[in-house]
Amino acid sequence: MKPNRLVVKVTGPYALFTDPMTKIGGEKSTLMIPSYEALRGTLESIYWKPTIEWVIESVKVLNPIRTERKGIRPIKYDGGNDLAYYTYLADVSYIITAHFEFNKGRPDLKNDWNSNKHYFIARRSLERGGRRDVYLGTRECQAYAEPGNEDETSYYAGMGEMEFGLMYHSFSYPDQNGKDELDALFWYPKMVDGVIQYCTPQECEKRIFIRKMKAKKFDNSNFTGLLEKDILTGYQE
Repeated sequence: MKPNRLVVKVTGPYALFTDPMTKIGGEKSTLMIPSYEALRGTLESIYWKPTIEWVIESVKVLNPIRTERKGIRPIKYDGGNDLAYYTYLADVSYIITAHFEFNKGRPDLKNDWNSNKHYFIARRSLERGGRRDVYLGTRECQAYAEPGNEDETSYYAGMGEMEFGLMYHSFSYPDQNGKDELDALFWYPKMVDGVIQYCTPQECEKRIFIRKMKAKKFDNSNFTGLLEKDILTGYQE
């Protein structure tokens, strides 16, 4: 078992996992399985600091994969509303296994590399349902998070292997890739008996450049560390 590991169960009436390369138009259609980036966002809603990076290990799909199409009135960029159809995943439930690692791209935050501190704050945050609103893919897909059990049975248990072709994986940000650019990463996922094992961003087979981008800087103007008196008195966040 990896250190700093959490097992999270997330459930919700709907999920919408979109491909950033094709969602520019007015209508959106979900991927059949969660993207790495969406799951990372779910974990960051539970607990996140710029010091750490969440690494998604696997997800177990508990319920059957089924879609539902809904009529939506999205806001137009030039004002007013438009008419569109969005295709959502319906009645979703997942068991996510993930762990965090320290962000080596942020050596300026090295003083905050405290495994026990972040692990126990993350665990308490999960027990309370997360620090911020948890959602699956897009903001309108609210979800509930709680400690999970890896022994829960998937609907797809015993069904063998399913492939999904080339699929969006995640974004690679400047403080993660060491370059002043934002990239989109793609991979070939497989689900075996309802479980998807995720590769890391570094292992993705295809990378597409999106745009130039610089990492956000943290200094005394926008970041506050622990004071010495807090450490001596056993400060807990």
